[in-house]
Amino acid sequence: MSNKSKPIGLSCWKSIIVLFCLLNTLASKAQERVLLQDGISKHIFIYKEIESFVDTTNKLTIKDVIKPAFSDKFKPSKTFTPTNYQYLHNGWYRIKINHSQAVKNSWILEFFDQTIEEIHFYTPDHQGAYSQQSFGAARPFDQRFYFHKNFALNLDTAFKGDRIYYFSVKSSHPSNVMVVLKPVVSYFKYALKEYYLFGIYYGMILIFSLYNFMMFLAVKQKQYIYYIIYNLSIGMFEMSSNGIAYQYLWPDSPEWNGIAFGVMLYLASISSMLFTREFLYTKTKAPTLNKLILVAIGIRTLFFGACLFIDEQLFNYKYIEIIPLVICYFTGWYVYKKGYRPARFFVAGYTFLVLGVLIRVVKTVYPYNLPFGPANFYSLSFCFIMEMLFVSFAISDKVRLLKKKKDKAQSRMFQEIKLNQLLKDNQNKELEKQVLLRTKEVIAQSEIIKSQNEELLNMNELLNLKAEEINKINEFLKRDNIELQTDIEKVSQARVMSKEVDFTEFSKIYPDNNACFKFLAELKWNDQYQCRKCGNVHYFEGISPHSRRCSKCGYDESVTTNTIFHNSKIPINKAFYIIFLMYSSNGKISSYKLSEILSMRQGTCWAYSNKVKKIMDERKKELKNAGEKGWSKLVLL
Repeated sequence: MSNKSKPIGLSCWKSIIVLFCLLNTLASKAQERVLLQDGISKHIFIYKEIESFVDTTNKLTIKDVIKPAFSDKFKPSKTFTPTNYQYLHNGWYRIKINHSQAVKNSWILEFFDQTIEEIHFYTPDHQGAYSQQSFGAARPFDQRFYFHKNFALNLDTAFKGDRIYYFSVKSSHPSNVMVVLKPVVSYFKYALKEYYLFGIYYGMILIFSLYNFMMFLAVKQKQYIYYIIYNLSIGMFEMSSNGIAYQYLWPDSPEWNGIAFGVMLYLASISSMLFTREFLYTKTKAPTLNKLILVAIGIRTLFFGACLFIDEQLFNYKYIEIIPLVICYFTGWYVYKKGYRPARFFVAGYTFLVLGVLIRVVKTVYPYNLPFGPANFYSLSFCFIMEMLFVSFAISDKVRLLKKKKDKAQSRMFQEIKLNQLLKDNQNKELEKQVLLRTKEVIAQSEIIKSQNEELLNMNELLNLKAEEINKINEFLKRDNIELQTDIEKVSQARVMSKEVDFTEFSKIYPDNNACFKFLAELKWNDQYQCRKCGNVHYFEGISPHSRRCSKCGYDESVTTNTIFHNSKIPINKAFYIIFLMYSSNGKISSYKLSEILSMRQGTCWAYSNKVKKIMDERKKELKNAGEKGWSKLVLL
């Protein structure tokens, strides 16, 4: 008996030691519980008060996660409040609330991130079974229990003791899992105060927009339209981000609500850069930065197209807006350093905006030990208001500067008008003196002129008789000259067409475009005009020289249409001479010789001479015995 009792006693001691170690381990890892107390207005679940793990299979149910085997998979939050960065998988969370104390208040649980698409909340009953409540941004707004931008549900305090609540979160973007325990009274008090502040905030944005619209009506500058679009886009972005837009503007459109913030952010970014260009006169004051802004607008638009038509998940990369913000901020500093004073308010406003973005970046990149509060939660909204305020100052300063310049210009103009009037008065007095002196001289000379006029009348009668005789002689000479000139032109043209002449002599026959066009018109329509479109034979003068416009269909045919000169890039008289030389030399003159004669590029002469040579080869039979008519056979196509 004594031999068997020793090993049994040793075994019992070992079991006690193992059990003690296990209990000690569980106690060290036990989740902290939150005690319901009527004296608190709210409690945020932080650090060890909220535990989580990620279901990479996306298949686990509440029956699976409440099993003891899953207890060790839940880990306490390492940040002030957990954030689900693995948004492709279900995130499971649990909180422990103690109902031991008697409480009079009704309590709710509120989820502050209203962009979470699916939340399934599981509440235990006294038998250990769990009931499910589902809500999220992917569901129509009217399915919520409370008509509020945040998700909220009532907490059942009927059962006493520690109660563990589970909930799963799934979204298409990183989610901030901030759970707050509040009495219902505090919840409504905070909600009313928050909505009151929202009304002030969005009212200020509307006031800024209305102010700029009035400025646009007064000044008629498109920069105010850009800034109105920017203000309204920022307002809509804020409403889309905090859930107000989903609550009041599109409560039945969860799909649009998922991308509305990205669309509004794009409009705000583009309108901000366009406003910067117009307000700071970057075309003249900073040409390089102006080109950089245009490139940024193009790239941002391409990225927006990729977000909209390729992958809507790209909308989650909000911090791409830092690039346009930095460009606008640097442009403001640069233009201010160049001496443009209204830019100082622009820089001040964007300094607040940069500060707000930096706070948001710090919250995202380094969330550890960063407590929740209005100062950091609404910091960007406050910075937006300050930016709009200072930019409004900048716009007013710009208008004041323009008014000052206008007043100075008007003052200068009035001084010039006054000086001109004084000069005009002095000139009028001097002219009056000169007119009086001249009048006396004219009266004295009028008598002399009167006697001379009588003599001139007699002479005029004799001159009229001589003039009639001279006119008759001139008419005979004019006829002879016309006939002689016509004969000379015919002889010259015949000489040009029949033998080799230089370009100087050739230019006398076709000295300008008009002479060339006149020749082409006679060559084209020597027989009779006929419209190429409808066959009509009646025409009016066309728009270009020597062109003809159909009186029926209105087709205007230029003189070079359907000729070798159509769409030619070289002067038409030189083109005439190239054809003449090619025809007279039977196509044997080189492009180098043509370049030397006409002072043109050899490549141009080579291309055009080849075009003529090709037509000569095609019409070799027609040109064989054409003589002088060979010219026209090369011109018309």
